[in-house]
Amino acid sequence: MFRAGFACLVGRPNAGKSTLTNALVGHKVAITSDKPQTTRHTIRGLVHREAGQLVLVDTPGVHKPRTLLGERLNEVVRETWADVDVIIMCLPANEPLGPGDRYIANEIAGMRRTPKVAVLTKVDLVDRGSLAERLLEVDQMAKELGFEWAHLVPVSAKSGEQVELLIEQLIPMMPESQPLYPLGEITDEPEETLIAELIREAALDGVRDELPHSIAVVIEEMVQREGRPAADPMIDVYAVLYVERESQKAIVIGRGGERLRTVGTRARQEISPILGMKVYLDIRVKVAKDWQQDPKQMRRLGF
Repeated sequence: MFRAGFACLVGRPNAGKSTLTNALVGHKVAITSDKPQTTRHTIRGLVHREAGQLVLVDTPGVHKPRTLLGERLNEVVRETWADVDVIIMCLPANEPLGPGDRYIANEIAGMRRTPKVAVLTKVDLVDRGSLAERLLEVDQMAKELGFEWAHLVPVSAKSGEQVELLIEQLIPMMPESQPLYPLGEITDEPEETLIAELIREAALDGVRDELPHSIAVVIEEMVQREGRPAADPMIDVYAVLYVERESQKAIVIGRGGERLRTVGTRARQEISPILGMKVYLDIRVKVAKDWQQDPKQMRRLGF
């Protein structure tokens, strides 16, 4: 009785959804950052076990939108949780329940036919007493909203604590089905999308204030370099990193281009193993003024 189905991870920004997705898959399929709202579109990660297959859908953090982009990201999440077999709500164990958590819990309470699993993330950052209190709070929150969690699981994606247990609990909740994806695949993300995300992840490191939300990356061209030995291939990747203002462009490039070179080096180290060959990475920085509020520019940037 093989089982296969979809489970989406929801929660407020920085709840640990992408880190947990990577831990469950066992490979990096979603970029991570300490910046809120890092995830901007749904990312599918595939978990294969003898008993079944999980298709994990990592979603953007639900938040109070301040831009058109923010509104669209919230819409993406709602569309996703309306069409999955299980909803996994991630709540950081090291932070008290807040209005954002209660808002999301209230929203998913309306999905009465869809089983819901609560996952307390980042348990490596709290002691047992604090964890017990948080578990009780999360359980009580669901009861107040008129539903019960199918499972309530504390995990640490960083240490791997109870990650396998969570998989063992999720697979029986999936419908009987043949595998939905070929065995061995870890994501259905196009290479261009994954590479653009890795460049954005590298660019997010060390920036502050509003700049993280203003960064978008588009891959313009990927072409295998001619004339290379068959045993030592190389691919040329041409990318454009967009920001919203000239002052942000200067920050991303850095003095004498130093910061942009650092971004390129870090991104290449992540991209090369994925493509299985050496990578020449060309990143240009351009300004797309106030693109988060411009529907036309957002479509051009893939939103």
